[in-house]
Amino acid sequence: MPVFFLSDSTGISAETMGNALLIQFPELHFDRTLVPFISSVEQAREVVAQIDELADGPVTPLVFTTAAVDEVRQELLRCRVPVIDFFGMHMDRVEEVLGARGLREARRLHGVGDVRRYNDRMAAVEFAIEHDDGQSSRALERADVVLLAPSRCGKTPTAMYLALQHGLFVANYPLVDEDLETTDLPRPVRALADRCFGLTTTVTRLSRVRQERRPDSRYASEAQCRSELRRAAAMYDAHRLPTVDTSAASVEEIAAVVIQTLARGRRRGSGRRTPGRATPPGGNA
Repeated sequence: MPVFFLSDSTGISAETMGNALLIQFPELHFDRTLVPFISSVEQAREVVAQIDELADGPVTPLVFTTAAVDEVRQELLRCRVPVIDFFGMHMDRVEEVLGARGLREARRLHGVGDVRRYNDRMAAVEFAIEHDDGQSSRALERADVVLLAPSRCGKTPTAMYLALQHGLFVANYPLVDEDLETTDLPRPVRALADRCFGLTTTVTRLSRVRQERRPDSRYASEAQCRSELRRAAAMYDAHRLPTVDTSAASVEEIAAVVIQTLARGRRRGSGRRTPGRATPPGGNA
């Protein structure tokens, strides 16, 4: 089934919300097309014409849109195929509740409309890059979160997602054999125990991922993976670190667990993370 995600901005929101609905229909196959930055009525008309050509085909397309500019959105709604208008269906209600009219401008969510927030996110990304895989300890005390895990457990993508999407300063530190000889936290992060968060996975998953990087190596063997995961778990338990199993979770789900844990710690006013294992709901990879 053809599915179109239309937007006068990046289209990230249209894709995210649309896919959140489409994933509930796993038995159906969707041919997805993203059309971002529809910035004029003329461009909107061209897109509508292209989609309308498919309206008489064997399968009727489905359209999701988050266009914010009224003129562009109204033109997109002229499609002869079903259109799910996320912006329109919610904006009127929000304006009613707030008693004010929104700007209805494009690029305010994923663009640089909020310059300070954008700059904060870029600074967080730079921090995550500098502190990826324990490369630097410079200004490590600025970290909001320190992700600990054996190699290939998902530290880097989680750190980058938290930085880019949420503006968190995230460092990640790889636990190697030398670090796992004791349950002590590695020296570079020892003073940051209250910000450490452990990632783990299954032996099978870790071995498979490592095989793709170094086939038939000791590094990728199930015995080595089992040993590293067991010793990492002992370290997490010794310091009562919150942990999350990344074996069947998307980076978005992992990040959500980290953020929720941080929020619980702040509400309790202690700064400590809630100890124990956290499992993302659903576990969709």
